[in-house]
Amino acid sequence: MTLPHSLATPAERLAALRGQLAQSGLHACLVPTADPHLSEYLPEHWAARAWLSGFDGSAGSLLVTADFAGLWTDSRYWVQAEAQLRGSGIVLMRAGAPDVPDALDWALAHLARGDRVAVDGRVLDLAAERRWRSALEGAGMALVLDQDPVGAIWTGRPTLPAAPVFEHLPPHACRTRADNLAAVRAAMRNHGAAWHLLSSLDDIAWLLNLRGTDVDYNPVFLAHALLDEDGVRLYVAPGKIDAGLAARLAADGVALRDYAALAADLAALPPDAALLVDPARVTAGTLSHAPQARRIEAINPSQLLKSVKNAAEADNIRAAMAQDGAALCEFFAWFEAALAAGERITEIDVDTRLSAARARRPGFVSLSFATIAGFNANGAMPHYRATGSSHAVIQGDGLLLIDSGGQYLGGTTDITRVVPVGTPSDAQRADYTTVLQAHIALARARFPEDTPSSVLDTLARMPLWRRGLDYGHGTGHGVGYFLNVHEGPQSISVRGHARPHQGMKAGMLTSNEPGLYRDGQWGIRIENLVLAVPAGQTGFGSFLEFETVTLCPIDTRCVVRERLSADEIAWLDAYHARVRECLLPLVDGAARDWLLARTEAL
Repeated sequence: MTLPHSLATPAERLAALRGQLAQSGLHACLVPTADPHLSEYLPEHWAARAWLSGFDGSAGSLLVTADFAGLWTDSRYWVQAEAQLRGSGIVLMRAGAPDVPDALDWALAHLARGDRVAVDGRVLDLAAERRWRSALEGAGMALVLDQDPVGAIWTGRPTLPAAPVFEHLPPHACRTRADNLAAVRAAMRNHGAAWHLLSSLDDIAWLLNLRGTDVDYNPVFLAHALLDEDGVRLYVAPGKIDAGLAARLAADGVALRDYAALAADLAALPPDAALLVDPARVTAGTLSHAPQARRIEAINPSQLLKSVKNAAEADNIRAAMAQDGAALCEFFAWFEAALAAGERITEIDVDTRLSAARARRPGFVSLSFATIAGFNANGAMPHYRATGSSHAVIQGDGLLLIDSGGQYLGGTTDITRVVPVGTPSDAQRADYTTVLQAHIALARARFPEDTPSSVLDTLARMPLWRRGLDYGHGTGHGVGYFLNVHEGPQSISVRGHARPHQGMKAGMLTSNEPGLYRDGQWGIRIENLVLAVPAGQTGFGSFLEFETVTLCPIDTRCVVRERLSADEIAWLDAYHARVRECLLPLVDGAARDWLLARTEAL
């Protein structure tokens, strides 16, 4: 197949892909948003779905046949996808909407017996592989995992990142590499496993006290790891780890192997080797190299171990939150003064100024995700991002939603605040107050230890449900320790499942972020991070409560005071008193004045 010199548009890329499918005897191609590590944020080399479709949201799957191309993505991205897919020939399939089949059901309804569906097995998670294979084979079709049709046409595909790996060191690293390895090996023995394969980058980074810059916003690096009782093989590209670090790793039993050597090493495992794998965190293509192994499937032990922050980590997190809060004080002092002076401020200016304020704080490394600054209608898109070609000027009356966060050596932050611009409407103030009530309801929760995290979601939704309102995203996600801003296993979500490993435990750091979005009008979300801490022992067991560790005033100018109960007002006043006490030593000048004004008792 001869490709054109330039595949400049999604339409041209689709045409080339269809030619590749025809040449290879394939009838459809599924392109998920994934890499061999099933990362949330992808290196450009693995951003095949974005390259092919032009839609750059962080979630979605593309299915292409000879006469159809559909992109499935959830409600967070419908507005963005609709705009970015325009003119591409790709149909937006609104995942989760009534009467919209998922990609597999669509394929079963439109493809014919004998058809072959290709997906790059290197990036297909095990659960999806099983579902697709079972359904397709039951309908007389085939799933093909050993071809990469998109890669065959991707001219100028970016290379894999080559940035060096660095060590996370004390006092910010609060556990030793040896202790981490011992804890994971103890879990392996409990499972009866002699070997353990890790492909998830946050697990590998945590296990070995290593960090990197291969993935935007997440301080991780591309690698796999294979553990047995005696050692660890770390599969990483040559040159990413210097000689000094390699020697320190070797002292802890970690041997470096070429990133590409994993397949051969898996194939060389002993017959019937007991191999522990997490089916949600390893791809079908990776595991295809070890057909002789006896798989033991369970959540990666490191997922559970790193989700529970120890006392030293919790102290470092509190310190990072204070520095982050000081940066926000500096930013908001500038923002309100510039707005009052009539300066022209755009959503991009918000990102630039806030990022600069964070960069000046000690221990700051990078942002923890792309800043969301959405004014009025743009704030109604939960994952909106302003660009140079599409952004709003902040002027007139309304609400500005800012969701942002930073990576610090001592912790990861994630915070959302909504502030009034001009004069907010009565309807906006009513919505804001309801979301604040939802936030306070979860913040004040007290519950038995090991309560499934998903169960707590209802506490936050009740104030909205009473008004016939709701929001489409989860209420809380786990947060890493100078690691991924989205971390499991806990998830406070109405769509969650009460699985045993999702019980809330003391030391878990989780977001509290109820919201409310009115399409084309405004969006409201109030987000703090909360740390689960012991709340006492009763005859009914051990109880937990949440310590709110994020430190930044919640704007009270939109609050309808008479709608709040005495307990809700007391919580808000107590929170602001603590914010003032913790942040005053870290700010001065205009930032100090702003802090004092915004933490006045309600």
